[in-house]
Amino acid sequence: MELNARIPEGPVDEKWERHLEHIKLVGPNNRPKYDVIVVGTGLAGASAASSLAAQGYNVHSFCFQDTPRRAHSIAAQGGINAAKNYRDDGDTVYRLFYDTQKGGDFRSREANVYRLSQLSRNIIDQATAQGVPFAREYGGMLANRSFGGVLVSRTFYCRGQTGQQLLLGAYQGMQRQIADGNLTMHHRCELQDIVVIDGRCRGIVVRDLVTGEIRSHSADAVVLATGGYGNVYFKSTNAINCNVTAAWRAHRRGAGMANPCYVQIHPTCIPVSGNFQCKLTLMSESLRNDGRVWVPKKKNDDRAPENIPENERYYYLEERYPSFGNLVPRDVASRNAKIVCDDGFGVDGEGSRAVYLDFKDALAREGHQVISERYGNLFQMYTDITGKSPYKVPFRIYPAVHYVMGGLWVDYNLMTNIPGLYAIGECNFSDHGANRLGASSMMQCLADGYFVLPQTIGDYLHDIYQDKVTNDLPEFKAAEQEAQARIDRLMGIGGTQTPLALHRKLGEVVWEHCGMARNADGLKKAIKRIAEIREEFWSDLLIPGSDKGVNQSLERAGRVSDFIELADLMCHDALDRDESCGCHLRDEHQTKEGEVIRNDEKFANVSVWEYKGDGNPHVKHEEPIDFEILQPMTRSYK
Repeated sequence: MELNARIPEGPVDEKWERHLEHIKLVGPNNRPKYDVIVVGTGLAGASAASSLAAQGYNVHSFCFQDTPRRAHSIAAQGGINAAKNYRDDGDTVYRLFYDTQKGGDFRSREANVYRLSQLSRNIIDQATAQGVPFAREYGGMLANRSFGGVLVSRTFYCRGQTGQQLLLGAYQGMQRQIADGNLTMHHRCELQDIVVIDGRCRGIVVRDLVTGEIRSHSADAVVLATGGYGNVYFKSTNAINCNVTAAWRAHRRGAGMANPCYVQIHPTCIPVSGNFQCKLTLMSESLRNDGRVWVPKKKNDDRAPENIPENERYYYLEERYPSFGNLVPRDVASRNAKIVCDDGFGVDGEGSRAVYLDFKDALAREGHQVISERYGNLFQMYTDITGKSPYKVPFRIYPAVHYVMGGLWVDYNLMTNIPGLYAIGECNFSDHGANRLGASSMMQCLADGYFVLPQTIGDYLHDIYQDKVTNDLPEFKAAEQEAQARIDRLMGIGGTQTPLALHRKLGEVVWEHCGMARNADGLKKAIKRIAEIREEFWSDLLIPGSDKGVNQSLERAGRVSDFIELADLMCHDALDRDESCGCHLRDEHQTKEGEVIRNDEKFANVSVWEYKGDGNPHVKHEEPIDFEILQPMTRSYK
């Protein structure tokens, strides 16, 4: 496996501009001759599809929902970062770069992160021009708020609906290109495989989720924008249908999977209510701007919060991290919530897994109307779900799986190690290192889709002019037959356990041993148990009905089979990375206060895993991380 990151020469703040000056281009008259497939219609996929179509490429967009607007990006709540410095509080492109590198615990490429910081400013202008209704100050300027891990206000927001509003902006662009004939939309289609011919990605195989038909589509380039794999844990903040299948099937065809053990746990989610749940609900991190996190000072205290006086409350983030307080990064906030609950200070008595996020002081200071304007829909959502109003009682929160920093390996142009196959947004590994800062996911998705991919894809397409293939080639037929054979195998097992039940078993194992904290013994146990679940899956799976038509059990079964393989690789990657960094906390490598201890000498690299066939262990490759302008330091938020 060749890992050539293709990072341009020169100072880091000039790399992107120099790259654009020397990159190959496709002329406007030739762009309609190229077919580009974009899989996924979230922020990354929708922005990429609309931008490429607007440039003149013939774009085909695929999603498994009944409309692109149902992509999971609509669930992103709190905001999007940009180094605009509208508050005159000292924000710069370099400071955003610094915060992102530090937040990722120095496990990101500097060149990618600096480019992201530079492009962040363009995203806000683009979205505003599309009519995205960002919150505004009294004088008309766009408003900002702070997020965890930073000391400036750089997050633009639309109350708690930022992802939805940004997606509607990109969706409008898609609809315009559909009307102009540059973009063709394929709904209710799930990717089954990619097609590689002579070492290049030339198309995809999909299953029609309504008819069950297997068909293939050829293209000059394929872009995966299919999100992350947080649902490997079963319970997460992701939509139930979010999955790893597209990325994993590309991985099985040779695409490297990078840093799969890097999984972000979000600190502000509604706690688990019982085993009946299949999904957890996110409460935006923006709530930590005005809310104060605390637990009772008395262990196993089950008094109502209003009956606990101020001097008996432990504001643990404010005491442990006086510089950042409640705005520490997500991994730090999550680990500390786990620590206080492990120590018996949960808010619901013995064995509790919840802490308080209290708006009492903010309501007294700002008033009901101001807080409602900032967070009203989040307060209403919490009230609808729990039956308790945060205006009267504190939020009850606890960490939950939310985002993954690992994903398909890509170079500076966002192309995987398979020529012609690109991965953008959460689907790739490139910009967040070992921990993502809040409000940076939408920033990366839109930077990739609006500003990076449309500029870099021509560098590849320029060299394959008029090198067309059609989907009647033997390689496409073979891929279709393999996809159908896999479905037939799933349908033919005839066991007793549903895909849901097996997924739940898998999630419990991964959460227990590869969640907020990991250790060698636990990871070895997990690897052994995952192998047992794999055996159960392929010998005792039950899928009722037929593959000729709608069959959601079959859809879930295919996704769970990929999650099982991914979970095994995640645990092997976590076991191999014998250090703590960012979200990856190894119990063996932490301070007395529970802070991470990195091993920069051995692990200042990207772990890229190569698939070697069923039953064979993955092979690890490494991409060294170079530090040109910001040397790794102890990551402190005190």
